[in-house]
Amino acid sequence: MSAVAPLATEDVAGLSLHRLMEPEVLANPYPLFHRLRSEDPVHWDPFLHCWVVTRYEDVQQVLHTFLAARTPSPEQLEKLGLDRIAPLARIMVRQMLFLDPPDHARLRRLASTAFTPRRVEGLRSHIKDIANRLVDQVADSGRMDVIADLAAPLPAVVTAEMFGVPTEDHGMLKDWSTDFAEMLGNFQHNPDRVARALAAAENMSAYFRDQIAEHRRHPHDGLIQALIEAEVDGSTLTLDELVANLIVTMVGGQETTTNLIGNGLLSLLRWPEQLARLDADRSLMAPAVEELLRFEAPSQHTARLAPQDLEMGGKTIRKRQAVIAVMAAANRDPGRFPDPDRLDIAREDNRHVSFGWGPHFCFGAPLARLEGQIVFETVLDRMKNLELDGGPLEWRTNLGLRGLTALPVRFRA
Repeated sequence: MSAVAPLATEDVAGLSLHRLMEPEVLANPYPLFHRLRSEDPVHWDPFLHCWVVTRYEDVQQVLHTFLAARTPSPEQLEKLGLDRIAPLARIMVRQMLFLDPPDHARLRRLASTAFTPRRVEGLRSHIKDIANRLVDQVADSGRMDVIADLAAPLPAVVTAEMFGVPTEDHGMLKDWSTDFAEMLGNFQHNPDRVARALAAAENMSAYFRDQIAEHRRHPHDGLIQALIEAEVDGSTLTLDELVANLIVTMVGGQETTTNLIGNGLLSLLRWPEQLARLDADRSLMAPAVEELLRFEAPSQHTARLAPQDLEMGGKTIRKRQAVIAVMAAANRDPGRFPDPDRLDIAREDNRHVSFGWGPHFCFGAPLARLEGQIVFETVLDRMKNLELDGGPLEWRTNLGLRGLTALPVRFRA
């Protein structure tokens, strides 16, 4: 039983995360997150039938100690008459993102032997070449759509090359990743989008099975080969585990970085004094990327299950009840970050939770950070008098993965 007075019906409706479906709330969700954090930081959302936590310490606890294995098994879905989405469940129950120890720890160790800092750092000069090549294509026009011309293709090409698959496939892989991400960010809100996610899952599964077979016949450098050969204490990845985790790495690596670049550049344009400060002092690039990640988190929230009955914020959360941790709200908690709604590229002690926390911390974070730093450096080097090119901005209706559909800008090359 709750230890605090329940909210009135109109307050409950006003605080529900389902309001992210409203265009004006989607465009700026932070007032809603502020209300949740200040009025009911551990909130029972009857529309989503789950708890919503928004304070930094609570979000940190949920990410660190609550259960990630929340995907129903294909057999459970079939019993519920939801066998249509069983193919998605077969993939997700093998992905690190949705596993707990010991399965998660085993897969994480295997992936870590392949996804090394050395492999990421080795991509630095090539990422610079890709960024410059993409800017070359629009430099003469003095205009670009940051999303279509830079933020979407760059991580798609980088990921394809890192995987060791043909770079000409990057557009196809990006389309599949976007459709699969619609399910990751929207499934509980927009179940009508399942068909696209199912098709993307089927296409990526077939593609990676073919690529794995090709790498086994003709070994060559790349993440796929490294994962095939990964071994820890005699354990290796099964074919199904390889496919499932290549999919989640592909999707996460592209969506997070695309949103970091788009959201980050928009934030800098909205805070021109910070853009000018970064242009004048490139030594601020690394902390600037951390601040941009905090300010407009590419991944806004994620779900967990309570490991046992527990109390949080004066509320009793029952074992295996669903809990949504809103990282974007935690990142603007004034109890953790002074003046949190102000963009400060030199902010100190900036331990945001945009990449998660604890055992499920995003193992692709170093690559996303590197891509962000290189792209912002390239933009500053090659685009002067950068400004928005008019028109209203439209945010993708992916409620969990925050990003723009387009970001038109003009500049002097």
